[in-house]
Amino acid sequence: MARMKFLCDADRCIECNACVTACKNENDVPWGINRRRVVTINDGKPGERSVSMACMHCTDAPCASVCPVDCFYTTADAVVLHSKDLCIGCGYCFYACPFGAPQYPKVGNFGSRGKMDKCTFCAGGPEADGSKAEYEKYGANRLAEGKLPLCAEMCSTKSLLAGDGDVIAQIYKERVSRRGYGSGAWGWQTAYRETIAT
Repeated sequence: MARMKFLCDADRCIECNACVTACKNENDVPWGINRRRVVTINDGKPGERSVSMACMHCTDAPCASVCPVDCFYTTADAVVLHSKDLCIGCGYCFYACPFGAPQYPKVGNFGSRGKMDKCTFCAGGPEADGSKAEYEKYGANRLAEGKLPLCAEMCSTKSLLAGDGDVIAQIYKERVSRRGYGSGAWGWQTAYRETIAT
């Protein structure tokens, strides 16, 4: 069985936020929640890099290990999902996740923030029945239709990859081998040497 994974190639991401918009539209995500976001490091400076972030569907998910009601589970495709029916909104998963994926749907006092929401890899919820109720709670179930998450499909530079982890790793490996290593891969080394020489 395929192990579904995300990978964002920081050398290709142009911070267009198409992935964020696609996710919000496809899953009808409420205002204030972004299941996916673009993080930029060294914004406007040399070495600037942008990365599209969401739930990375970890093999040994920290969110699942801290959940007191065991509402997180891993599907046969290695997608980490959670049941909103079991969730009590304690927020432990939010603090345990290194990617900040689980989020409260509302801002407010502790008891009024609601149950956690997170990226589902467009795999719906535990019911996986394609019902309107499932869509309202979890969003689209594109995997059941044989499609990949819309965030990756809408990425114009193909920076965000989604699908079988082995296939994605091979794609990235080929990119890196074509790209070369370090600054020399982009011709910066040559320009730097010419500047020093003059």
